[in-house]
Amino acid sequence: MLKDLICEAAKAAGIGEAEARHAIGLIFNTADRQASPLIERVFAEVPGAHTLSATTGQREGVAQGPIARLIEQTPGGRRHVTLTLFSRLHACGLGHGEISAVIAALGQFLERHFNASASTLICDLFTSMDPVSEARTIAAA
Repeated sequence: MLKDLICEAAKAAGIGEAEARHAIGLIFNTADRQASPLIERVFAEVPGAHTLSATTGQREGVAQGPIARLIEQTPGGRRHVTLTLFSRLHACGLGHGEISAVIAALGQFLERHFNASASTLICDLFTSMDPVSEARTIAAA
């Protein structure tokens, strides 16, 4: 299943499978660090997805451990993690169009296998990106 996703992403973006694998790993790792409920389902049902996320994170030098996780769950930490995803995708040679194509292929995969879409994943990644929403949450607490 994971290999099919990687092949679809590579074909859609016009990139090699190794690049697509790395891009999917980065996206999965970011979603994991953001504590996305959807990524937990993906990890549970797609063999190799969690391993790809973890090994990609290690290769990229992503901070790990309980303290890093706590910091990444703050509004500023979440924002940093998400914005860093795009920097890392660009650094591995993907342009805007290729990133868009990989995310679209991932969205089609999520829709077929999880009745979800790329917008669901993107919402999970950008949950704390809205300063107004953050202010309301803080005020309510």
